[in-house]
Formats: sequence, structure tokens, C-alpha cells
Amino acid sequence: MSILDLRIDPDRLRADFEDIASIGATGEGGVTRLALSNEDLAARAWFANRIEDAGLVLRDDPIGNISGILPMTASPTDRSLLVGSHLDSAINAGRFDGAVGVCAGLECLRTIQEAGLRLPVNLEVINFTDQEGAWQSMLGSRGLTGRLGDLTANRDTETLSAFRAALHRTGIIVGDLHEMYQATRPPEQVAGYLELHVEQGARMYRSGQRVAAVSGIVGRTTYLLTFDGVAGHSGTTALDMRRDALRGASAFITEAHDTIAQRFEGGIFNCGKVNVQPGKFNTIPSRVTVLCEVRHPDETVLEHMEAHLLGMAGNAAARFGLTLTDRRVQHMPAASMSGAMVGHIETACARLHLPRPPHLLSYAGHDAQMLAPFAPTGMIFIPSIDGISHNPAERTDWEDVVLGANVLLHALIEAAQNA
Repeated sequence: MSILDLRIDPDRLRADFEDIASIGATGEGGVTRLALSNEDLAARAWFANRIEDAGLVLRDDPIGNISGILPMTASPTDRSLLVGSHLDSAINAGRFDGAVGVCAGLECLRTIQEAGLRLPVNLEVINFTDQEGAWQSMLGSRGLTGRLGDLTANRDTETLSAFRAALHRTGIIVGDLHEMYQATRPPEQVAGYLELHVEQGARMYRSGQRVAAVSGIVGRTTYLLTFDGVAGHSGTTALDMRRDALRGASAFITEAHDTIAQRFEGGIFNCGKVNVQPGKFNTIPSRVTVLCEVRHPDETVLEHMEAHLLGMAGNAAARFGLTLTDRRVQHMPAASMSGAMVGHIETACARLHLPRPPHLLSYAGHDAQMLAPFAPTGMIFIPSIDGISHNPAERTDWEDVVLGANVLLHALIEAAQNA
């Protein structure tokens, strides 16, 4: 069979997808597989079994990444071209996020193996630990690329103890957290990385596009803002005497939503967590903490957005007689995909008689964001119906999953041949 005629087995891919979707399945039709949970352990065991069933070399590392290697060179430890995604999920999330990329990556390796192709580098399908951030966002891909940072930062003693306990229970570490830093690979051992993922937005679905090449992933910064006022009786404290922390926080959130998108084209603001103290219906709030984020594809613009965000928070605090404390919790730098990898995706589409794929920015974070500065990296998007994701209603037409897997197959072959 010619390479041009090579296709994945859609029935085998579907069987794998349905198997993994059953692990942590929820009553609403979604999945809950939080990283290091019992469901995540079951998914890891399932993946390890599939790797061994396929005759691939099973590998895990000190941060819990699990991979299967199809040896093409003298040793499985030689240079590898990675393909994959993650099997962990958010709470009651969709079945397609992450799992499609892992299942498709495994199917690509099985297809290449059965075809007897010989390529210049080993191929490795990988499941990254905790992409969703139950404990640490993109933990596995950070560890592999040497971008782990301080694992004890921004964690209280109770959370840190629970994190250590979960890692010990899963067997990822047997001593202390420093063992996890040993997962870092030398860059010369990684020939590149390819990831198939559902878009998680509505752009492709609305335009009828079936395959897209990701050009870059937006940067994002998370802040914890604390507004401090004074508690008081809600019925007896005069309005002009109040220092209501919730009023200040609310004014900030409303202004940020209204102005970030207006002042910064392509910018996004979100506030997903607010804590009010003392939390009594008849007591003026004395402290409000706001966990919020900003996103933008340009690092320089993102810096300006952060400064503007803090300015708005400071102004809102001053307006209501509050004090403000800000802490930058996390920063994920913007990442550009490799031009060569985008070219391989375009070649794959041409081989499959598809139109040239559009180039799209990803406004969601992915493991590819960590790999991009480390090795040539590419991502393939397939559409999400109605743009729904992180929700049990998340769906992608199965024909699009198969099409995306075949594009991944040929992009992987092309990338390996040119590694």
C-alpha cells in the first residue's frame, strides 16, 4: 500500500474512544476524571494496557506522563517525535476534550506499525499528567520541558499535603516533590510534538470548516485580588459610612468585562471565582477575593492588559474606601506553533484532498503551549458542535474525528520524514 492511501481504522478508534469515555462517566453524558483521582488512575491503566496490547514500549516518567513508543531506531530511548494530549478532565466535562488526541495518537502509531513503515525517528504517543489543572495546570508537559517552577508556590499547607498524598498514592513520587523535576528531557531527544484537539469554540462549526491548523496559543495571566473593607450591620450602617468590599469588587468586575475587550482587540477577561467574607446576608462584606484572568495572543499587549486590570481594581477600591492587595498567581506565555509543523499539516490535508486548512489562534490552553518553545510543535483542530466544551453536551461529529485523525496520521509521517 502506498503511503498516500494509508488511513486509520475508524472502528478501532471508536472502540477506544467509547472505552475511555466510560471511565468516570457522569449521568449527564460527560466525564469526571480529575488528575490523580481514582478515575484518572483507571484511565492511566486503560492506556497502559492499550499500549502493551499494541506491542509498543511502555514508558512512564517521574511526573506521571505515560507513553507508548514505536521504535524506529536502535533504541526506544533515542530521539522521539511525540503525539498525544491528556486523559484527565474537568468536573462533569465533555468526552472529547483531550481524549480524542490521545486515542487518535495511539491509532496513528498502530496504523504506521501495521503498514511496516520505517521512519528516521521513534514515534511516541503520550498522555500528559494534569493538563486541566486539578493540582497544577499542564503539570506533565511543564515537567517534560523543564518549566515546572516551584511546586510549593501559592499553595497552603493543607493543599500541599493533599497534593503530596495524591502523588504518593498514584506512585508518581515515593520521596519528595523534587523527584518530579527529573522528568525533564534534553531538547535534543524530542524531534517535535503534534496534537489533535477539538476547538472548544464555535468558529469552525459556524463556518463549516472541518480541519484547521493552529497558528498560536494565547497567553494568559491569573490574578488573585483582595478587596478589604469594614464589616457592619446592614440595617444600621449609613450608606455614606460603608466600606463595602463587595461593592468595590463588583464595580471592578463589571468595568473589566466592559473595557478589556474594547481597549484591547482580541483580549479576554474572565472572573470565575469570588469569595465573600463574612458571608452573612445581613452583614456588610469586609473582604472579597476575586480570582480572575486575562488572555491575549501577544505577550506585550497582555502586559498592558495586566497593568490596566490592576489600575481598574485600584480605582474601584479607592472609590469605595477599600484597600487592595494583588497577587499574580500564574502566567502562561503566548506560544507560536512551528511553521514547519503547520506546513506538515497543510501537506497532510493536500494528501487527503482537503482544502488548505485555515490558521486559527487557540484561546484555550493546551500542552502544546508548553512544548512550543521546547521543540517544533503543531496542533490540529476539529470543530466542536455549537462551540460547547467543558460541558457534558460537548460533541464533535464522528466523521470529523476520523478526518482529523487521518490528517494527524499524515502530518506525523511527514514530520518524521523531515525530522
